[in-house]
Amino acid sequence: MNMHTHPSASGQMILSVQGLAKHFEMHHLRRTLHAFDKVDFELREGEFILLTGENGAGKSTLLRTLYRSYVPRGGHAYYHTREGVIDLTVAADVDIALLRKREIGFVTQFLQARPRVAAEELVAEPLRLAGRPYDEAIEEARRWLSAFGVKRGLWAAYPSTFPAASSRRSTWLARSSSRNGFSFSTSQPPRSTRMRVAHSLPASPS
Repeated sequence: MNMHTHPSASGQMILSVQGLAKHFEMHHLRRTLHAFDKVDFELREGEFILLTGENGAGKSTLLRTLYRSYVPRGGHAYYHTREGVIDLTVAADVDIALLRKREIGFVTQFLQARPRVAAEELVAEPLRLAGRPYDEAIEEARRWLSAFGVKRGLWAAYPSTFPAASSRRSTWLARSSSRNGFSFSTSQPPRSTRMRVAHSLPASPS
């Protein structure tokens, strides 16, 4: 598993991972499967980190461990929340649930949008749940859709009808990113999209 970072010029620290490890106990085989060991990296506002590697290298497992779907075997993952720094590896389940609702997103290639929900409504939904007024949430949603390269003519359309799969993925990434935190994605957006988002959005979206 390899990491490639598109650097941020001056973004503040979001995530600091130190010595993260994940193993699976295969009881029926009486063996331990080592997904990854001693992973270290830092993520700043405006940065993208691209994980590459062959199947089984531990890419998705690493993301799910950071999202706390899996409990790590060792190490630390210090996330800089709006209220302060929290170690995702030992945080209480209630705190993880709150972070998922407010700040942290997870996007897989298997997500399907609800039918008859416009893209801009889908992206605005987390903002509305966080208490943002409707008009403000829609405006912010459109900004994120634009940043991720979704054409203006598709904003009021249903993602399930989008002709390109990349536009559907970008819509989910826009929804996840709109929370002003950070997102994990097991589906790689095009390089042009990563470059566009990195250069068109401020470090701390309003």
